[in-house]
Amino acid sequence: MTQPVSADLVITHARLAAPGAEAQAPLQALAVSAGKISWVGAIDAAPSARQTLDARGQWLTPGLIDCHTHLIFGGNRAQEFAWRQQGVSYQTIAERGGGIRSTVTATRNASDAALLESAGRRLQTLIDEGVCTVEIKSGYGLTLEQELRMLRLARQLGRDYPVNIHTTLLAAHALPPEFSDKDAYIDHIVQQILPAAVDEGLADAVDVFCEGVGFSPAQCERVFSAACALGLPVKGHVEQLSDLKGARLVAQYQGLSVDHIEYLQAEDVAALKPSGTVAVLLPAAFYFLRETQLPPIAALREHAIPMAVATDCNPGTAPQASLLTAMNQACILFGLTPDEALAGVTTHAAKALGLHTTGELRVGHDADLLLWDIGSPAEISYGINLVKPVRRWLAGVEQ
Repeated sequence: MTQPVSADLVITHARLAAPGAEAQAPLQALAVSAGKISWVGAIDAAPSARQTLDARGQWLTPGLIDCHTHLIFGGNRAQEFAWRQQGVSYQTIAERGGGIRSTVTATRNASDAALLESAGRRLQTLIDEGVCTVEIKSGYGLTLEQELRMLRLARQLGRDYPVNIHTTLLAAHALPPEFSDKDAYIDHIVQQILPAAVDEGLADAVDVFCEGVGFSPAQCERVFSAACALGLPVKGHVEQLSDLKGARLVAQYQGLSVDHIEYLQAEDVAALKPSGTVAVLLPAAFYFLRETQLPPIAALREHAIPMAVATDCNPGTAPQASLLTAMNQACILFGLTPDEALAGVTTHAAKALGLHTTGELRVGHDADLLLWDIGSPAEISYGINLVKPVRRWLAGVEQ
């Protein structure tokens, strides 16, 4: 018997992706009202709706979430790629004036229009693969004016494209050429850049690069303390190249996520549990840098730490604008199961951004939805450039 409740859209005869879901998953219906999932259940009990879509047995998943990107940047670093192929290390490239600083120069010299155009191309590629939410970091400006500019451009992309944009202030990414002392630059971030970003409402979170080629734990803690005082959540690039105990620092400040974590020690994983901090795996950077130190996947599983997966799209260490490829890399390189990879770009990626009503096919969650013509959800991680969603909804509106 049909319920008398009306909805904007009802999708019938869909297989809903859930952990362990296989081809024999039952056909169900899902209703959308006012941009939210309003009902899930048996087809014959579905509410009436202004629009009905027969999914014909295809798979329905939440919209994908890329929770760690550096999407806005000028130029590229193909020359550094060539150097790495000749055996030059990441640290040596940075010492030669390459690395983040070279992208800072190119980004500062690019016009707003050029940055929006190049970032827009990368963003559209993600959207075409089913990404509905993207985090974009600053960090290639490294001055008050340029960091705010990057955050403003990120917000503009959210207005120009059918996607949810979340912004992260990453001023503590590298030492800019205007400064010779890291502590003095941290002063500038804490006293000038952070308050200005908050005043304009430009940042949803604050990030740091806690590493020998970045900033020390003590310097990062100053940024965290200032961010928390201003009401912004924190996260960190930590344990990518060495073990500085940055993950423990992030957890101490109730951080949203610890990202990279190849050098995170298994005995430190438990420290993430009380704070609910998400471990964000970035296999593209691992792949492009030809790293051999694996993240502590077994310890993360043992302590039930949620594992997100993201592209880390950036010009130097992860020039990859494909979240589906990152899912495959997470499986092949890090040993994740396809179920874990899918959770990593939906449920756990949402948590890594502090989002509580997206990333799941659950009543009350945002109706960011994807329909896939596949035999099982494992196909989403299985191949490279083999599948894409056949339909995509953002807040219940088909795009």
